[in-house]
Amino acid sequence: MYDQAHFRQITDKRHIIMASLADIRARLQAQDNKSSGSKFSGDNAIYPFWNIPEQSTAVLRFLPDLNESNPFFWAERLMIRLPFQGIKGDNDSKNCFVQVPCMEMFGETCPVLTEVRTWFKDSSLEDMGRKYWKKRSYVFQGFVLDSPLAEDTVPENPIRRFIIGPQIFQILKAALMDPELEELPVDYMQGLDFRLTKTTKGGYSDYSTSSWSRRERALDKDEMGAITEHGLWNLSDFLPKKPEETAVNVIKDMFEASVDGGQYDPDLYGQYFRPSGFATPDNGTRTSAAPVASTAATEEKEAKQEASVSETPKSSGGSKAEDILATIRSRQNQ
Repeated sequence: MYDQAHFRQITDKRHIIMASLADIRARLQAQDNKSSGSKFSGDNAIYPFWNIPEQSTAVLRFLPDLNESNPFFWAERLMIRLPFQGIKGDNDSKNCFVQVPCMEMFGETCPVLTEVRTWFKDSSLEDMGRKYWKKRSYVFQGFVLDSPLAEDTVPENPIRRFIIGPQIFQILKAALMDPELEELPVDYMQGLDFRLTKTTKGGYSDYSTSSWSRRERALDKDEMGAITEHGLWNLSDFLPKKPEETAVNVIKDMFEASVDGGQYDPDLYGQYFRPSGFATPDNGTRTSAAPVASTAATEEKEAKQEASVSETPKSSGGSKAEDILATIRSRQNQ
């Protein structure tokens, strides 16, 4: 039996261990200001919202991150897509790409962006620079309350993961700055559902009409029961592992081969990074610590859809995350 006292006990605990709305606003603001100057699995826990029909809406309810050190209810990843003219040794292979983690995600210098940044000083290289620029995406978790999508299989655990691109993320972030928003949208008692709407604009999927619900809603007993039974995801578990020095050198070599119009060489790179769906080389040399950049096909589709929204060195920043979080926390304290 989940009465209001039980809800409030859980929610109060979450308020203590998780960043408040003011903290989220502050941190978002700080991230934006900074940017102006400067292990996904293939399981079906990922909800492929990009496959919903046009002119339809999926209703979601986001949940907090299990990771208590994460001030947000999402985890950010930075990836770089390296295109290749096929796979060496496979005459039937088509053009492919490999996703590798951008080292800036770990607070270190990225060998790819170090080179690519210089290209934006030459207008003739800007298009090439955008192709190799880092792509942002965000990992969320929560419930799918209403779905227009007929999935072949639905996981037993109703807590799904969502791979959100920059366009939708900007909508989520903008709402957090609303001065009338007093509670975190992931609050168990006074949170908000999110209406994710898909339309088309310029031949591409468009989610700009998506929005938070205007009405607060407490999680029902089934949703609370699912959290108790299955637990929340630790979102950092679904981010790439930090590459070691050898793997960073491999990223640099792959980048140079890609720019030169070469093929992907599985003998050189297969132990570290592979195109999606490419089998692990069975030579006994790969170690479990080697980072793998291949991702599920569904995640790649989302990355493609959001590629046009990714930022480049010329993009302007808005409100920073740290400042947004601080504003919300201050409001709650008052």
